[in-house]
Amino acid sequence: MHPSQSSPGGLWAAYAETMAHPTPDPIAPGQESVWDYPRPPRVERVARRVRIVLGGEVIVDTDDVVRVLETSHPPVYYLPISAFAEGSLTDAAGSSFCEFKGGARYLDVHGGGQARPRTAWNYPDPSPGFEVLADRVAVYPAPMDACTIDGVEVTPQPGTFYGGWVTPDIAGPFKGAPGSMGW
Repeated sequence: MHPSQSSPGGLWAAYAETMAHPTPDPIAPGQESVWDYPRPPRVERVARRVRIVLGGEVIVDTDDVVRVLETSHPPVYYLPISAFAEGSLTDAAGSSFCEFKGGARYLDVHGGGQARPRTAWNYPDPSPGFEVLADRVAVYPAPMDACTIDGVEVTPQPGTFYGGWVTPDIAGPFKGAPGSMGW
């Protein structure tokens, strides 16, 4: 039987659900919707303070912040490598490729006697338009003790692949949640 002929609960329905775009959440005052973010993504400087704690130690506290905005994703924050505490970033195995930003390398994050393997990444030679990311690092928030923006603790983007930071000033729904593969 062809998937289009299967029952409503069959393979075709499951496929169609993963490909359907969701209805954006209502936007409250002071919020922006991730559904208004562009594709390809945009990189922008922001006047925000980011702080990351691991093992009870502040490993970065900076207001030199850029964020990458992409449709359906919470922002990913990129911080200067030089702002991280000495020894808190070490090279890790593996790499990946973003169709927009280019080749990424992975980093282990260390703090307070703890290590979190492959929980940060950097684009050492980014694609045109993303050059500002060359000396910056993004960090997955879930494995850290805390990641804050202007003193507000962030929630990790759903799923385990994407590294977006969810804050009260953005509205979803966000890619990475179950059923969002085709967004």
